[in-house]
Amino acid sequence: MFVSLRTLIFALFALVSLQLQAALVPAPPQLAATAYLAMDAITGDILVESGADGRFAPASLTKMMTSYIVEHEIAEGNVAETDLVPISVKAWKTPGSRMFVREGTQVLLGDLLRGVIIQSGNDASVALAEYIAGSEEAFADLMNQHARRLGLKNTNFENATGLPAENHYSSPRDLALIARALIQDFPDQYAIYAEKYFTYNDIKQPNRNRLLWRDSTVDGVKTGHTEEAGFCLVASALRDDMRVISVVLGTTSDEARAAESQKLLSYAFRFFRTFPLYKAGEALNTAEIWKGSTDRVGLGLAEDLAVTIPRGKEDQLAAVLDLPNLIEAPLAQGQQIGSLKVSLAGEMLREVPLVSLQPVAEADFVTKIWHSIVLFFKGLFD
Repeated sequence: MFVSLRTLIFALFALVSLQLQAALVPAPPQLAATAYLAMDAITGDILVESGADGRFAPASLTKMMTSYIVEHEIAEGNVAETDLVPISVKAWKTPGSRMFVREGTQVLLGDLLRGVIIQSGNDASVALAEYIAGSEEAFADLMNQHARRLGLKNTNFENATGLPAENHYSSPRDLALIARALIQDFPDQYAIYAEKYFTYNDIKQPNRNRLLWRDSTVDGVKTGHTEEAGFCLVASALRDDMRVISVVLGTTSDEARAAESQKLLSYAFRFFRTFPLYKAGEALNTAEIWKGSTDRVGLGLAEDLAVTIPRGKEDQLAAVLDLPNLIEAPLAQGQQIGSLKVSLAGEMLREVPLVSLQPVAEADFVTKIWHSIVLFFKGLFD
């Protein structure tokens, strides 16, 4: 079939135009919120941020850390979902949103966990705090220890509920990191965050996260509201192989926090992509090794590596191995040998350790002497 030169040029121009359009990323949306952030949950990359490190009242978003600690204690075998938790007068009288537990009764720990996550029960939060740490004050100290372990820089907890308290604060970045830890560390319990209803004591309450009804890809995480904090929402959605966490603080209504969160999620999924690069243990190179029981050693990564990049820019990714001039035995498996540097259009994205994929013992005495001689003359010529 004959194709005119004009038609061919037009087709090529259209193809180039499409490629250019695919690489364009518009400015992020401006949200009607005090502070906000969108994070790729897999890579930890920040896609959008405004006031991300400011210290704000987190309201019931605090309960993400409360539930994280409960899930951590379950994973450690210190408590079980079948444990019967006694309800104190303090827990029963805690104001605000409630699961409606009764003082003097015992409630399954698993039910209380759902009461915290789905119903945002302050009474359930206090009951769990007392059961795990002996008192809510001691539990708050435990919360802050976990905060430091997770690398939170702008967070301090005074209680397990998020009820207003002096010196009780967190930031959008830190809240996203808590949500990321919930998702990655305890995937079995994380399924609870997608449940729309929970019934206890014949009282059925809905999950306050409106996005669970509006977007089938949303499966968490937590809402919050006090007069000081405004209406807040930490949401997470999974589409294909990409998970995004959004944090919105200080909106004016329940509807507004859902709508503003949806803007962040839509922008992140539309214009960015999680791009897997290498698997842990995958051999990226084999390097020459001296004075060892073998002549070469496989090099790779200790953990999976992925990056978040604008859609359409995959061809601008580059990876370079930075290796020492001389590698000598012995080597332990997992020992760092140089690094892997990943860049996008010349801008550095990641520098991660390159490690030995297997141990290498020292060679016998004769081989070590011979290698020393070879290296001596090699050094002279170099």
